[in-house]
Amino acid sequence: MKVVVLADTHAPRRWRSCPPRVARYLRGADLILHAGDVCTAAALDEISGYAPVVAVAGNNDGQDVADWGAAETAELDLGGLRVAMIHDSGPAAGRIARMRRRFPGADLVVFGHSHIPLDQSGGGLRIFNPGSPTDRRRQPHGTLGVLRIDGGRLAEARIVPVT
Repeated sequence: MKVVVLADTHAPRRWRSCPPRVARYLRGADLILHAGDVCTAAALDEISGYAPVVAVAGNNDGQDVADWGAAETAELDLGGLRVAMIHDSGPAAGRIARMRRRFPGADLVVFGHSHIPLDQSGGGLRIFNPGSPTDRRRQPHGTLGVLRIDGGRLAEARIVPVT
């Protein structure tokens, strides 16, 4: 299963339509996860044209994103891999332990908010922030994440530059 992970797209200010380099990864995805701050449900409608989308609401998301179906958190089983998603995972210090307490059954927690790509493991939990494809802030590139799930395990997790 190929899962593309997005966060912090900040439409329409930063995302007027899906950037071609992002679309290249969305094509062929089995699922798209959006970890919040999409900012407009129209962007979720657009990316759902590539594959099914599960999104959580971010601090910049309005009622239209919630009405689209984005909740504060999401928990899903992806072929046996237990995945949780939240927009803001809080401060870096103690993050893995905090996410383990928040999502005790998760194998992987996907989050956004900081725009800083991160792939980290500890205590039997992996946490993954894809960064932002459109608002890189102080990062060298805009980024997204690609996960490959095989046989109930995370076979690959990559952070991919798209700018």
